[in-house]
Order: sequence, then structure tokens, then C-alpha cells
Amino acid sequence: MASVEITILFATMIVSLFSLTGILALSLRDETLHKILFFLIAFSAGTILGAALFELLPEAVEHIEGSVVFVYVAVGFVAFYFLERFIYWYHGHGHHSDFSEHGAEQYTKGFAYLNVLGDGIHNFLDGMIIAVSFNVDFSVGLATTIAVIFHELPQEIGDYGILIYAGFNKVRALLLNFTAALTTVVGGVFAIFFLEMVETLSGTLIAFSAGAFLYLSASELVPELKKEENFWKSLAQFLTFLLGLAVIWYLGVIFHHE
Repeated sequence: MASVEITILFATMIVSLFSLTGILALSLRDETLHKILFFLIAFSAGTILGAALFELLPEAVEHIEGSVVFVYVAVGFVAFYFLERFIYWYHGHGHHSDFSEHGAEQYTKGFAYLNVLGDGIHNFLDGMIIAVSFNVDFSVGLATTIAVIFHELPQEIGDYGILIYAGFNKVRALLLNFTAALTTVVGGVFAIFFLEMVETLSGTLIAFSAGAFLYLSASELVPELKKEENFWKSLAQFLTFLLGLAVIWYLGVIFHHE
């Protein structure tokens, strides 16, 4: 069990460190950053959907009764819908022009703090998902961690950009973003102790995680891909999306468990 705990801590710390990519991204030219995000979002959508379909759902079906597994999947889907729409409003977007000059700075700073709060909650849940996945099986945990990382990359770039847009200097923005990212580790540690007490909830939490990943891929990322109108660019995104699916599937083959 100790090795599993160390793996969980290592995985959640790696995910947290990706919050530092924001400052690197802002040093890139807009054209270069756009090209990176163009493929990153597509790959992210594929890895997250692949983790849900190829790893989390099969494990959930093995651990809890089939008649209720999809109830927990639905709960996870709805919970993340609530989180994204009512707690983490406009998640990952830093373009807001619907306020007057009067009080604009106060508005943007308030929104930035709300964004950090939402990011912290989201990352805490990510940490729990990673911990539960590794507790079930290494291949499930690895696939989940990769999916979370590739979801975090474009998200962290957006979050860091929001803080800069709100008037924070680079050091303060980086510290705030990193603080929110560290809640991934907190979520992982919390889940370790939680699972020690209630081991039987692993299957339920895996099903919940599958629903959350289905929401993130189908409702948050895939709609972004559908905005591309150029046929060849859309084809490139689609192939990158398939690559993300294939990577998660192949990881399951390499680390196959009985």
C-alpha cells in the first residue's frame, strides 16, 4: 500500500507542476501558442474520453453492480456540469467585455479570485480521481493522470492569462495559480485516508470519475473543436483526437491487468 501512496503523491505533484506552464506560454508568440493549443485541445479531448471509456467505466462495472454503475456515472457528469456552470463560470476564458470602465479593475480582480477558487475545487477533485484510480489499478491511474495532465495544460494557460489580465504581476499570478494547483496533491492525500476508511467506495468513485471525464470531453472540449471551419484543420484535429484515444487504449494494453 505504501508504494501506491507514493505513486499517488508523485502523480499529483507532477500534475500540480503543470500550473507553471502558464508563464512559459505567455512568452510565446500568439501564433505559436494558437498552433500548440489547436492540437493540445484535440489530444486532450481524446485522452479524457479514452480514460473514461477504456479504463474507468470497465473498472466501475467490475467493482459495483451494473444496474447502478451508470447512476453514479450520471452523478459525476451532472456534478461537473454544476461545477463548470455555477461555481467555475466561464472556466478557462479570459475575454470579458461586458462591463463598463467604472469598476472594471475591481470586477476583473473579483473574477480572477473566483477563477482561482474554482480551479482549486476542480484540482482537488482531480487529485481524488487520480488517487482512486491508482488504488484500483496502476494502468487506470496512469491513464487518468495522463488525461488530467493534458486537460490541465490548456486550462492552466487560460488561468494564468486571466490573472495577468486582472492586473496581477507575473510572480503573484504564478504563485496564485500554483497554490490552486497544489490542491491536486491535497485531494490525493485526502483520498488516500478516505479510501483507508471506506475501501468499498472505490468503484463508486471510479464511476463518478468516468461521468466527470465524459462531461469534460464531450461538453467542454469537443465543442471547441467543432468551432473550426477549415476542412483540413478540422481533419488534423480529428486525427489528433483519435491519437489521444489510441494512446490511452494502448496504455491499457501495455499495462494490462487480470
